[in-house]
Amino acid sequence: MKEEFKVKGEELITKIKELIHEGNVRRIIIKDEEGKTFIEIPVTIGIIGALVVPILAAVGAIAVMAAKFTVEVVRSEEKM
Repeated sequence: MKEEFKVKGEELITKIKELIHEGNVRRIIIKDEEGKTFIEIPVTIGIIGALVVPILAAVGAIAVMAAKFTVEVVRSEEKM
């Protein structure tokens, strides 16, 4: 299942933090206004620890490059 969110540069880090902590997200893809992919972040249980800080630093660096982004989220299928 995929979702897309439109966010402004200053909202990007906050949105990524929210998505990482949701738990059912498998991959986060950050794209610019033209659809060019800046970064793909595979999200697993192990990423919650020490890897979050460098990833957020990279996202912060990307956020200053453009005003608007599309965040594409690939979620795990929930069992019913």
